[in-house]
Amino acid sequence: MRSDNSRFIVAAAKERRDAALRRAYETINRVNEAGEPVTFAGIAAAASVSRGWLYRQPHIRTEIDRLRVARAQVSRSAPPIAQQGSEESQRRRIEALLEDNKRLRDDCRELREQVARLLGENRMARVQA
Repeated sequence: MRSDNSRFIVAAAKERRDAALRRAYETINRVNEAGEPVTFAGIAAAASVSRGWLYRQPHIRTEIDRLRVARAQVSRSAPPIAQQGSEESQRRRIEALLEDNKRLRDDCRELREQVARLLGENRMARVQA
């Protein structure tokens, strides 16, 4: 009589399912953090699972639907979280902009002085002529 090896088949199937679930969740997190759209087709392709399988997994389906709704509610003008700058980078940008503003004000002041000087020279030349 043959021994019953069904427990090995069941264990292998469970391992495959767990690995697929892990890949799907990791892919969902990676795609969401990158600011890309979270779609069933995109997640299925990136996680190497079928779309049908994703639809049949209630927790994954709920998560994908939640992220899709959340993205739809976010303003189109706001960049994704992953693309928003940190406080440090925003502070550096502000400092650079303030420096540029100061340089431009100095340039403007110098140009006004130069124009005033040239107008004065022009006026003096007309008076003397």
